[in-house]
Amino acid sequence: MTTPEAAAGTTTESDARTTADVPDRPHPVRIVVADDHEVVRAGYAGLLATQPDFTVVGTARDGAEAVRVCREQRPDVVLMDVRMPVSDGIQATAELMSDAGLAQPPRVLILTTFDLDEHVYDALIAGASGFLLKDVTAERLFDAVRVVAAGEALLAPGVTRRLIAEFARLKPRAPRRDALAVLTPRESEVLRLLAEGLSNPELAGRLHVGEETVKTHVSRVLSKLGLRDRTQAVVMAYETGLVVPGAGSSA
Repeated sequence: MTTPEAAAGTTTESDARTTADVPDRPHPVRIVVADDHEVVRAGYAGLLATQPDFTVVGTARDGAEAVRVCREQRPDVVLMDVRMPVSDGIQATAELMSDAGLAQPPRVLILTTFDLDEHVYDALIAGASGFLLKDVTAERLFDAVRVVAAGEALLAPGVTRRLIAEFARLKPRAPRRDALAVLTPRESEVLRLLAEGLSNPELAGRLHVGEETVKTHVSRVLSKLGLRDRTQAVVMAYETGLVVPGAGSSA
């Protein structure tokens, strides 16, 4: 089956992350699966349940039910179909991210049929941690859940970056560079490189510093901008005009 990396046409060091990069968790990853097709929903739930470090704590047939189940079960990760009745995946994601009753909102992985889907872009803006194509392989699915559960962005930044760049080009917004005023020049540079999808080792090589220094810079960028992960950092870089689609890596 086609993987996100194959859909992007390239595979980078950042894309090739595996569960070896993810620290061990003391408890199984709690997962909710939301999809309006019963067969698809049951298929994902059954597949995920085969993993000893996963526990599927609920399923939902639409966005409204997904929010309700998440409030009851407090999952770590939600596999969220983007196109659902009653309330779609975008609305559900935004509601979960802003829910004051959830001390720690779940990480949302958007499920989509097409890698260039305008609704996926909107879902990333709403707070999703990344997306998966519905024909993803089982191993990629398992890896993706483990990576986002550990607090990282989805393991295919090349695809996510291409999607964001495409829709930033098609739906241009007024640059908001003032939102980046809290960053130092070096931190702005780190954000620009994050938008290129560079891994920590690649960032270290580009900046000529150690990986621990890179981790510190990335942590400060995310903290200052109130971002949850690297995927949101990529969104911010395009939304503020720090990175301009088609202009390469320089702003």
